[in-house]
Amino acid sequence: MTTAAVTARLRAALAAADDDRIIYDLPGIEERYDELRRRLPGVDVRFAMKACPVDEVLARLAEKGAGFDAASPGEVAQALGAGAPAARIHYGNTVKSDRGILAAHRLGVRDFATDSPEDVLAIAALAPGARVFCRLATTGEGALWGLSRKFGCTPEEAVRVLAGARAAGLTPAGLSVHVGSQQMTAAAWRRAFDTFAEVLAALARRGIHLDHVNLGGGLPALGYRDLRGRPLVPELDETFAAIRAGMARLRAAARGPLRFVVEPGRHLVADHGAIRAHVARLSSRRHPDGGRGYWLFLSCGKFNGLYEVDRLQYPLVFPSHGAAAELVPAVVAGPTCDSDDVVAEGRVPVQVPRAAASGDPVWILSSGAYAVSYMTRGFNGYGPLPHTCLRAG
Repeated sequence: MTTAAVTARLRAALAAADDDRIIYDLPGIEERYDELRRRLPGVDVRFAMKACPVDEVLARLAEKGAGFDAASPGEVAQALGAGAPAARIHYGNTVKSDRGILAAHRLGVRDFATDSPEDVLAIAALAPGARVFCRLATTGEGALWGLSRKFGCTPEEAVRVLAGARAAGLTPAGLSVHVGSQQMTAAAWRRAFDTFAEVLAALARRGIHLDHVNLGGGLPALGYRDLRGRPLVPELDETFAAIRAGMARLRAAARGPLRFVVEPGRHLVADHGAIRAHVARLSSRRHPDGGRGYWLFLSCGKFNGLYEVDRLQYPLVFPSHGAAAELVPAVVAGPTCDSDDVVAEGRVPVQVPRAAASGDPVWILSSGAYAVSYMTRGFNGYGPLPHTCLRAG
């Protein structure tokens, strides 16, 4: 599994769509889920809901046996509504208000992420007897989004946090990590396992033996391009090999059974979702520096589905223009009256058909992750995209 392939099912649905919408290929998501289970046998999958909070997607994953990484009581309720039992849902956000802890506990959640003594005391007071797993900080090196400051603590702090959890009447149950979103390297996972081994050994010296390790998110999508338009090719085979080796290492050192959990988000859904948009305008104009350039304005941009264009490009397909169409370099931008609604901040032009005209369909591939999550309720009057979910047959 080294490249992303747009299924014939998804291409046919894009071709049939006559209005703007995002389309999810549910069988494709299932196939990616099954592939992940084959690559990481015995690992519990907890889908990171923020990547695609679409009920149909969640229900299909729940039917497959997946659990959910929820970051709020609202996500917990949605996961329950999708058919997941509370035992397969954890509260994975270390930033929780008292109200949030209490609401999640009342909904049946018994596993909570943490990374600070203050959070531990709140969980002990509002979710007595709960299980906690401590998130370790990472550098995020090798990822498109490092996630290295807001969450997680040092190995030394993690030992104190889990010892404090035991003293407060909670069950110190696990460790977690996030190596960074769209992690491109296997080395990041090797470093994470080194840290896990260090903390597990330190906890064992205090008589604390955990029952699971949460590998977090970070598994990459396969169909993205970098800001210069080059395919982003992650070290996926090496990553899975590093994870399997790391799990074997930790299990060999553990004094009891040790489970593993993984929280994929974009890895499952990004390449099996695509947006059917259209050209608003292709224009040419002189810039203040005297140069002249093309601008391609699409009906979909940063505020209605493509928020991540600060770090990546999505492949664009212009189905009404053939392979022999004359191309011109254009800055790609969204439709809103906001200068920030631009791909790669306008620094890197994209090759587009010179004959592109207003109304022409555009397919935005590998856009199934975070598109729904990041859409506004209607910035500048541009509402969220409707969605369609494809089923087998």
